[in-house]
Amino acid sequence: MTGLLATNPQPCDVPGLAEEALWQELALTPKPGLVDKLNNGAHRDMDHALFARSIAAITPWFARFAELGHTHADKPAAEQIRIIRPMGIACEQAMYAATCGVNTHKGGIFALGLLCFAAGRVKHATAESLCSEVSHLCRGLVARELAARSGQATAGERQFQQYGLTGARGEAESGFATVRVALAQWNGHALHDLLLRLMAMNQDSNLVSRGGMEGLRYVQGYARALLTRGWDRDALIQMDNALIERNLSPGGSADLLSVGWVLAKLPLS
Repeated sequence: MTGLLATNPQPCDVPGLAEEALWQELALTPKPGLVDKLNNGAHRDMDHALFARSIAAITPWFARFAELGHTHADKPAAEQIRIIRPMGIACEQAMYAATCGVNTHKGGIFALGLLCFAAGRVKHATAESLCSEVSHLCRGLVARELAARSGQATAGERQFQQYGLTGARGEAESGFATVRVALAQWNGHALHDLLLRLMAMNQDSNLVSRGGMEGLRYVQGYARALLTRGWDRDALIQMDNALIERNLSPGGSADLLSVGWVLAKLPLS
């Protein structure tokens, strides 16, 4: 897999960092409930090779997101979601074409696409400036797309209505607040540690879809317990087995891990 990794992106090459982040997330093994080099996690429709094809298909779009952001940098942030959305949909279609219709990276496209678009708009790409810009871009998104919707509800809308969960939209509108809190607690070395910190606090819509709030609380509690008492490879494999048995996949935290990896590679401010 190393031959497919991005070629040493420069510190502020956000599209390059976003590509590298996806390869880093895929390579991380073991990854409880998620696709890794050992197994397919709690998934029956995807594997490591499918994820690799998906990454190869979507990462050329990251530079395009940044170019689009630069082109429209003089326009108010509030007008940008309608500008970026068609490109986001096109990137998703590239993913679906590569995976024969399997959703491998929709959440990653949303989060990393926004980061790359924001990078095109700001003068200096730092973790602080990108998170602030993404928050401005997404201001009001939850109210418009979750709270005010009528008619047949999507999964995200149902979770908002039933549990008040705002999902990927809320995390983006907050300027990736969950990621920033996890990064502040992270030792900066083991990606597994960052993943566990994200699992422990993220209101992961993937887990709620599969296991309801009980499934979400189970994974959060398990991750907190490992962080408290310490963990090793065997402990992660045991957690992997437990999540697979319960059909739980913390895919939202996997997406945020990629965001965290990008932010950690940038100057803080």
